Amino acid sequence: MFSKILIANRGEIACRVAATARRLGIKTVAVYSQADAQARHVQACDEALALGGHTPAESYLQWARIIQAAQATGAQAIHPGYGFLSENEDFAQACGQAGLVFIGPPASAIAAMGSKAAAKALMDKAGVPLVPGYHGQNNDPAYLQGQADAMGYPVLIKASAGGGGKGMRRVDRSEDFAAALASCQREAKASFGDDHVLVERYVTRPRHIEIQVFADTHGNAVYLFERDCSVQRRHQKVLEEAPAPGLSEVRRAEMGAAAVAAARAVGYVGAGTVEFIAEPTADGDLRFFFMEMNTRLQVEHPVTEAITGLDLVEWQLRVAAGQPLPLQQEQLQRRGHAIEARLCAENPDAGFLPATGTLQVLRWPEHVTFQRHESLPRVDAGVREGDAISPYYDSMIAKLIVWGEDRTQALARLDAALAQTHIVGLHTNVAFLRRTVQCPSFAQADLDTALIEREREALFAPSGLALPLAVAALAVHELQAEGVEALSAPRAAPAATAAVVAHATPPADPWARRDAWRLHGRATRWLSYTEGQEPVDAQLHQTPNGL
Repeated sequence: MFSKILIANRGEIACRVAATARRLGIKTVAVYSQADAQARHVQACDEALALGGHTPAESYLQWARIIQAAQATGAQAIHPGYGFLSENEDFAQACGQAGLVFIGPPASAIAAMGSKAAAKALMDKAGVPLVPGYHGQNNDPAYLQGQADAMGYPVLIKASAGGGGKGMRRVDRSEDFAAALASCQREAKASFGDDHVLVERYVTRPRHIEIQVFADTHGNAVYLFERDCSVQRRHQKVLEEAPAPGLSEVRRAEMGAAAVAAARAVGYVGAGTVEFIAEPTADGDLRFFFMEMNTRLQVEHPVTEAITGLDLVEWQLRVAAGQPLPLQQEQLQRRGHAIEARLCAENPDAGFLPATGTLQVLRWPEHVTFQRHESLPRVDAGVREGDAISPYYDSMIAKLIVWGEDRTQALARLDAALAQTHIVGLHTNVAFLRRTVQCPSFAQADLDTALIEREREALFAPSGLALPLAVAALAVHELQAEGVEALSAPRAAPAATAAVVAHATPPADPWARRDAWRLHGRATRWLSYTEGQEPVDAQLHQTPNGL
C-alpha cells in the first residue's frame, strides 16, 4: 500500500479521498488554487502546495505542476477525484512516465472510452446492446440526414466527444434535421474541439441507469449493482438512488454482465461506471442500451457504498497498489435502499442559474461524514459555514445521502433531512429538492429523464405564503437588531430566507434602541428589501401590546 498520495482535486471529493486515506494510515497532499487557499480540502490533508491562479485552467488543470508537486512531496500516487484531470489520458500517461501511480484506469482505457463513436464500435464487438443508430465516421450532412430518415423520428444527434448535455439535439421532423445538425456541430466544436457527431433513435421515456464496475490487474472484474440517475435537469443529475426501482433480478444480472464485458473490452482497471439508457417494455420490464463509460469514480458513488457497506475509495487505493479486488462477484451483496441529493448553489426558478456568495449559515441535521450509517444521514461537503461559493468552480455545496430498509423509509429520511438543512447567504436548490422528493412521480418511482419537466407546475410553482413569512421574519430580526445599527438603507434578502447576520448584544440602555416605540398608539415603519431583482416593501406596525 502507498504511504503518501497527492489528491489532484478540490472540494468534497478531495475531502472524501483524504478521509479514507487517513483511515488507512496514508499521508495526503493537497493542491490548491489562489481562490482555495483557505478551503476545507487544504485543511483536510497533511500537506498542501499552491498551484496559483484562480480558474481551473490556471490551477487544477495544470498537470505538469501537479506532477512536480507530487515528486517534491514524495507522493507515490495521484488520485484525480472526478472532473478536472480524472479522464485525461495524457495526464494518466504522464504520471506513469514520472514514476507515479495514476489511481485510475490505464491511459489506453480512457482513450478508448473518450470518443462516443469509437466506444460504441468497441461495445458492438463486445456484444453490449446499443441504441439503434449511425455510429460511423461519415459526417456528411446529406448522408446523416439519410440515416435519420431511414431510422425514423424522433432522433438524437450527439457530439461524439461530448458530455454534460452539451452537443445534443433532439429532432422530431426531417425538415428540422439540417438546422439541428449544424447547431449541434457548432456547439460540439466550441465545447470539445471536435464536431463529429452520431445519430441515434430517440428513446422515449428514457431512464438513466448505470452500473458500478471494478477491475484489478489480476484479471478480476465485478459489478457492484446499479444506480438510477434518471432525475436530471439539462442532462445533469439531481437525485440518484440505488438500487433502481422496478428493475428485475434477471435484467439486473444482464446489465451487470454487459457492464463487466464493456470493462474487459478496454482492459479496464479500477473504478468505472457503465451508463445505460433504458426504456419500458410491454411486459413492464426494461430494455437497455449502452450509452457511455465514465472512467473515474462518480459523484454518486456514496449510494453504492450505502447499499453494499463498502468503501469504494479504499478499493481504488488497493487496486492501484496492485492488490486484487477485496471481493469476488458471488461475495457481493446489497441491502436496503439509498438516495443521494445534490445540494447546489443555484436558483431553480431562474433556470438553475448558478449562484455565488458566502455561506452565512450552514446547518445540517445530525449526520455522519464520508461514511455509511444506517440511521443518520451522510453529508459529504467540501465547504464550511463562512466559506464562499466562487464563480470559478462547480456550484455543488454538498451531497446528502440517506439509507433505509426500503425505498419508502429512505424517501422519508431524505425529506426529513432536507427539512433540517438550512443554508443562508445565497440561492440554493434545497427547497426544490424537497418538492421533487415529495412529488407523486418520484414518490411512486415513475421515473424518466423528463420527470422535472413533466412535474414543472408542482416543482416550480411559487408559494404564496413563503415570501410574506420570510419578510415578516426578517423584519422582526431587524427590529431586534436595532440596538446595534439603524435601518438607514434598504437591505437585500434572498427568496424565502431570512438573511440573518451576526449582531452584538444590544446595549442595556433602553433609550439607545431605535425601534420607533411609542408610549401610546401605533408606530409604523416602512421597510424595503429585494427578492431576486424585484423590490419587496413591508410595513412594520408596533403597538403598546407588541408587533
